[in-house]
Amino acid sequence: MSQGTLTKKDFVSNQEVRWCPGCGDYSVLSSVQSVMPEIGVPKEKIVFISGIGCSSRFPHYMNTYGFHTIHGRAPAVATGLKLANPDLSVWVITGDGDGLSIGGNHFIHAIRRNIGLKILLFNNKIYGLTKGQYSPTSNVGTKAKSTPYGSLDRTFNAVSVAIGAGATFIARTIDTDPKHMQETFKRASEHNGTAFVEILQNCVIFNDKIHAPVTAPANRDDNQLRLIHGKPMLFGKDNKKGIRLNAQTYSVEVVEIGVDGITEQDILVHDENVPNPSLHFLIGDLNLPAALGVIRSVEIPKYEDEVHDQIKHIQELKGKGNLNKLLKGNETWTIE
Repeated sequence: MSQGTLTKKDFVSNQEVRWCPGCGDYSVLSSVQSVMPEIGVPKEKIVFISGIGCSSRFPHYMNTYGFHTIHGRAPAVATGLKLANPDLSVWVITGDGDGLSIGGNHFIHAIRRNIGLKILLFNNKIYGLTKGQYSPTSNVGTKAKSTPYGSLDRTFNAVSVAIGAGATFIARTIDTDPKHMQETFKRASEHNGTAFVEILQNCVIFNDKIHAPVTAPANRDDNQLRLIHGKPMLFGKDNKKGIRLNAQTYSVEVVEIGVDGITEQDILVHDENVPNPSLHFLIGDLNLPAALGVIRSVEIPKYEDEVHDQIKHIQELKGKGNLNKLLKGNETWTIE
């Protein structure tokens, strides 16, 4: 079967999908399965790798190759796979606990290397699989099983962490908008390097409606900043609100067109390709409105290309290695 004839059904596995009724993961899974026929990669060259958590069931539900690995280590396994076979399209599925707590170190180093992985982080601001402990992205004051009197930890912003690690592609989307998710995943698949996508995802059991300020129909006009490259950062009903750069404090602020002399000329224009990530950091760090869409997209060499180029160069200089010669060579010791 040629790639052009594949449909969403070709990426649906024969496994029963076992998430809680109403979980946002269903929407994410459906969107990923819908996008796979469009990325131009044969099914046998697509791999999904996950760690531990509710979202980490994902490889079982994709009719592709996959690994269900250990807690927080999915980026490490994915890195090894991508280095061994750069032709594969490798997708990492993780959560806010799996990816930013026990797996935080692997997460940042995969990003800083710019290896060609697509990392989808499901952020429901709670540990769901282990029954409701607070996570690195939980809001301050979260009352959970591990913080019955309210969490005191400051919230980790996944986008800010990715920018700090030198990410070349960063995007954010929401589980209540399949069309936006599919557009975002398609963009991630096209990126030449590490593509990081944060998905604001609802845990209906342990943290229900945690993203309602952003996703609820009554709020979304005023609390969603839909980023479009080359367009002013406008939002709100009739696009009467916008984001302005305060040059004195070097911060971004919400302003309203027509108030205090504000015009569209005062509104920041989104440039996802600017090399300096300072503005991307400010936009990604906004609480409300939440920036959605591609925040950053720049090009630098991919790690796997550099590794294989280095190996080729050394082989040209010294020839291919010989394991048998190495084991029987002069640098051996005899212990009496």
